[in-house]
Formats: sequence, C-alpha cells, structure tokens
Amino acid sequence: MEIDFFWIGLGIAAFGYFIGNGLKIFKNPEASFQFEDEYPTLIKEKDLHTYLNLNKAEGADLLSKHPNAPKIELNGTTYYPYQQFMKWITSKEIYL
Repeated sequence: MEIDFFWIGLGIAAFGYFIGNGLKIFKNPEASFQFEDEYPTLIKEKDLHTYLNLNKAEGADLLSKHPNAPKIELNGTTYYPYQQFMKWITSKEIYL
C-alpha cells in the first residue's frame, strides 16, 4: 500500500511540473520556439556534418567547395559558429 502512495505522489509531482511549464509557455508563446539553446555555439569541423544531416564525405565536400564559410580557428582546431553558419548556408550567398 505504501508503494501505491509513492507512485501517486510521483504522478502528482510530474503533473504539477508539466502544468507549470505549460503555463510559462502560455504567458510567452514565443519562448516555445527558441531553439538557440539546443545547439552548441561552436561546432568542431569533424562534427559539423552531424548537425547538417550529411555524411562525412558530403560535409567535407561542402567545406572544400566553400572555403569562405564562417569559421573560427583556435589552437589549430577549426570551429563553426552554429547560428552564423546556418544563416550563411540558408542565404543566397552560398549560391553566388
């Protein structure tokens, strides 16, 4: 019987948590569409293909064809700023 009360209490706590988050979004609907925090700010060159849903060969081909892609080099490692790279790749600049 004690375990039943535990699960009921856990269910009520989870219910309260989800209702609370729903009310936060209800007050500010734009907050539910901000995905900037889901992705890292800088992505290593070896991992970029994963964030673009490409295989390694396609990612390497993209970077070799477009050496002017926004990037940062720190201590010999090339990083790509995610937000800036996504703006660049979706702009018309890449097709010029």
